[in-house]
Amino acid sequence: MKWGMVIDLQKCTGCGECVAACKLENNVAIVEPKESEMGRTMLWMDMLTVHEGEYPRLRVRQFPRPCMHCDHPPCTKVCPVRATYKNEEGIVAQIYPQCIGCRYCMAACPYTVKSFNWFKPEWAPGIRETVNPDVSVRPVGVVEKCTFCVHRLQKAKEQAKSEGRNLRENDFQTACAESCPAGAIVFGDLENTNHRVNTLSRSPRATRLLEDLGTEPKVIYLKEVD
Repeated sequence: MKWGMVIDLQKCTGCGECVAACKLENNVAIVEPKESEMGRTMLWMDMLTVHEGEYPRLRVRQFPRPCMHCDHPPCTKVCPVRATYKNEEGIVAQIYPQCIGCRYCMAACPYTVKSFNWFKPEWAPGIRETVNPDVSVRPVGVVEKCTFCVHRLQKAKEQAKSEGRNLRENDFQTACAESCPAGAIVFGDLENTNHRVNTLSRSPRATRLLEDLGTEPKVIYLKEVD
């Protein structure tokens, strides 16, 4: 079993719904504008902006960028306390109580998809009630990132076990995939030929970010067809 994601750029509209859903689902702290200007934005998924061509034929493209959950993740090799590691199902996970905040993993990640928690998370009245009880609130001084909504996966596994059956393809979805109005994000087992994500990953349009680095990302993009 190897969990992965396919993002179809032909369908993606750049609306940012996946970014908002990820932030709410995973209790990602809200950062004030002043801190954001200092590069301290807290996002587990963001929208990457790419400029192609030159004026007046300049074209701007936007696409979602979560953690790539690489098969050969550079971040796990540099962590001195093994707070970040790849589990047996291919998810690059974080052990927050173990993290010492050295940020070596952030420096090693070529995709810049990790965030450092500079302050103790606080939520304004009204927003505090939206905190997801299934996801821990990370303390100050740790590095955090996308986990492929592993808490949802665990709940689906427990449900399947209680019903005496195997986990099915649609038993759970990541928050970003579930919220995408265009259906551009597909999640599943890349090794299971019955899963849609497996078929899409073998599309002629399939590509990966910085593939030449040899990190083997498990987030696959389907290129737009002009």
